[in-house]
Amino acid sequence: MSRRWITFLIVGVLTIAADQATKVWARQSLPTSRADCAIPDDFIRGAADPCHGKAVEVIADVWHWRLSFNPGSAFGLFHSASGARWFLSIVGILAVFGMMWMVKKAREDQRALIWALGLVAGGAIGNLIDRIYYGVVTDFVLWHWKTAEWPVFNVADVALVIGVGLMFLDIQKEGKAEKARLKAKKAAQEAG
Repeated sequence: MSRRWITFLIVGVLTIAADQATKVWARQSLPTSRADCAIPDDFIRGAADPCHGKAVEVIADVWHWRLSFNPGSAFGLFHSASGARWFLSIVGILAVFGMMWMVKKAREDQRALIWALGLVAGGAIGNLIDRIYYGVVTDFVLWHWKTAEWPVFNVADVALVIGVGLMFLDIQKEGKAEKARLKAKKAAQEAG
């Protein structure tokens, strides 16, 4: 097995493990509006008496833990769409296969890209596990400033954002390298 596959698998597995461990912690440890909340069933819209997470301050006016369940995707997209669970599950599976195809095509020297693909695949699988097992994704990290809140998120979401950012950096690096190769080739043709 090549180094790029080993790196991809290690990064992906560690991302999944960190995501799932923190979600288990959040579901078991974070306070809810009622002591008898069935997680996640009593959080989902349509429950007779819906529960909600109670904020636990980490850094005043900036960061709290608050248990939340998202039936859609990041930032509430597909939040109330019928069939969103299955659609998003299929998209997640296809994304993982896409990341594996990209690993196969990547060069050994594209380390940032391999890390990015591992993070994206691990994040996608982490949220996919929740979506298949619970029907919703567990979120618990709340960033805010005074009363303005960022949508609640999780470790898988962080891995996805970092992974996509690393992919963009790799694309820019590859684009600059290709331009330099073309420029050198053109200069050589003009000189010869």
